[in-house]
Amino acid sequence: MAGAPAPLHTPRRPPLDLRVRDLGRMTYAEAFALQKRLQQEVIASRDLQQRVTGLAHLLMVEHDPPVITVSRRPGAKQHLVASGPQLKAAGIEVAETDRGGDITYHGLGQLVVYPILDLNRFGFRINTYMRFLEQAVIDVLQSFGIEGERDASATGVWVKSRSHDAHALQCVGVTVPAAKICAFGVRVAKWVSMHGLALNVTTNLEHFNFIVPCGLADRGVTSMRRELGAACPSMHDVKRAMVDRFEAALRRI
Repeated sequence: MAGAPAPLHTPRRPPLDLRVRDLGRMTYAEAFALQKRLQQEVIASRDLQQRVTGLAHLLMVEHDPPVITVSRRPGAKQHLVASGPQLKAAGIEVAETDRGGDITYHGLGQLVVYPILDLNRFGFRINTYMRFLEQAVIDVLQSFGIEGERDASATGVWVKSRSHDAHALQCVGVTVPAAKICAFGVRVAKWVSMHGLALNVTTNLEHFNFIVPCGLADRGVTSMRRELGAACPSMHDVKRAMVDRFEAALRRI
């Protein structure tokens, strides 16, 4: 994640004006351009004296066509392990991104959430903002009966898998590391955020075989469908839960 100085803290917080937008299915390039425009809109809406704004956006999208995004972190490109012909056959694009983190995959069945917030308005530093995002996802998963957890050594939300394969390994004494169910990566400009999180709902997990997810070679990925099977909620229900918990958490700050 891009480094930045500590945010300003102001005595007055303007009322929160959170604008939620469900983008449905959209290309990565289109969503990126929209984020940049809205980020500048939030920056421009700041009170010139207080330097904070209550305007915020919450974008939700499934990226179509599927895309592998590669950050500018040194070595990130080396974590793309598929060839050009393999990616073309799978219909997967590759795009460079200015977010933090390493390399990840976005596709149908994955809920990508882009919060565009004035971090000064909430007193967030980068670290506390990332923990806030993680907690929002943990709360959403909990509402559907999945126990998500943090890992002190790696940003994200992880699940100790309850899938059939994981259970079989555990029965013969093999320790199965927690698998990532939600990846995170943000960028901040003038203390307004963009990019965000990607939660695997019914994602095609085989597509993660084309990369070393987030640069972590020894860690797997999972999805809500893999953990819940037929009990997996619809994308509509997951979106509704995400908006409810995200907005409630922001209004408590």
